[in-house]
Amino acid sequence: MIFYDYFDCTISIHPNSSKFLPPKKRIKRGKELERQNNSSPVLSFCFRKTGSEWGPQSQPAVNPSPGITCDRSHKSYDFCTIDGPTVLDPATSTFHATGPSAVHRIKPYPRKAEAHTMKRIRELTLQSGPTSPQCQIQHGGLPAVVFSAGGYTGNFFHDFSEGFIPLFVTVNALFPSDRDIVLVVSEAGDWWIRKYADLLRSFTKHPIVVIGNGTAAAETHCFGSATVGLIYHGMATVNPNLMPGGQNLTQFRLLLQETYGGGGRTGIQNWAESGRRRPRLVLVARPMGIGRGLLNEQEVRAAAEKVGFEVVRFLPRGNTTLREAFAVMDSADAMVGVHGAAMTHLLFLRPGAAFLQVVPLGTEWAAEVCYGGPAKAMGLEYVEYRITVAESSLAAKFDPESLVLKDPPAYRGKDWSKMWVYLREQNVRIDLVRFREYLETVYEKAEKFMRKNG
Repeated sequence: MIFYDYFDCTISIHPNSSKFLPPKKRIKRGKELERQNNSSPVLSFCFRKTGSEWGPQSQPAVNPSPGITCDRSHKSYDFCTIDGPTVLDPATSTFHATGPSAVHRIKPYPRKAEAHTMKRIRELTLQSGPTSPQCQIQHGGLPAVVFSAGGYTGNFFHDFSEGFIPLFVTVNALFPSDRDIVLVVSEAGDWWIRKYADLLRSFTKHPIVVIGNGTAAAETHCFGSATVGLIYHGMATVNPNLMPGGQNLTQFRLLLQETYGGGGRTGIQNWAESGRRRPRLVLVARPMGIGRGLLNEQEVRAAAEKVGFEVVRFLPRGNTTLREAFAVMDSADAMVGVHGAAMTHLLFLRPGAAFLQVVPLGTEWAAEVCYGGPAKAMGLEYVEYRITVAESSLAAKFDPESLVLKDPPAYRGKDWSKMWVYLREQNVRIDLVRFREYLETVYEKAEKFMRKNG
């Protein structure tokens, strides 16, 4: 285990903010709202009605005999709480509490329906009994928010979809006013800590506690309480109906703005003052050799410029910082790219900008769920370009009557491994005549956005 020191960072904390409902009451209130919204389990509300206002419920004195409560009813995630003091023993990945003897186990990653994925997630133990290990590192009685950075972590989309967006949901749902928390992260590699250091600082001003990255440590840590697992609304989704303040994906984008944009615009401030007369289109490129490459990228760029765009090519690499990526996207009036993890950069676009996603054969469902839906939820002007068989390199590999070409859903069935042919073996050569109509539509949206927002 590694104890990451982030005391050099700053975060806005309200010194007079209230405490909140203990975990058991949060769960009870969450289920009430779940029934009201006819939705999946919430576990995410900590408010009571006072007159005509929603107000935070004061937390009673710390329970000397905390209870461990787990809700396993959600199809995507489990969620456990320790309602009182707890001691983490990193050597055994166990949270100890004093109270009636009980043992619960949880893998705090929101893909629990996928057995092959969950095999790679470290299991944590929550155990109560008459005694607990001695505490060696104090955290001032602060609550711990515990989750895993295993699973699909390392894929840019999943880093946000199963990581930072659910973290945003959980923190805002359970600690809407007082975010004085400690993050305890299982299986977080050093690269993950470095890459997302600024974003982690936006959630907590305290050191990050990391479990299970291959580094042994004997020190135990103690917290005032713990929530284990993240509340998950769906792929890259913040459901405002399940949030106490009605937050949505736009508020998550504001967090990214505060984190990477210094609280203000990083791009051109005013199109008229700058002399800029053409809307800016960011063309997100993909390396060749990994699938879904754009074979006629230069011709597509020329077509976009002919329509009237100022085109900026952006190829994200391993050493591209998120601050650099945010600056590129924040200055854009539109973005275009072939379906893939790099489309996650849509989160960096300003609401109202245009987003044109090129959708290869067999990726229609994923394109909509992963990027189309979130784009619309964030207020982007979303346009989808679904390629024809003639525009796919698979046309040269398979018989025209093959299910691979004629009916991808039927070919794939429930065997996701068959997606490999569409994700890794397919490249795209866009029909420039057909594509021009889409470019013109996006240009109109982007120009209007540019003139209104600069």
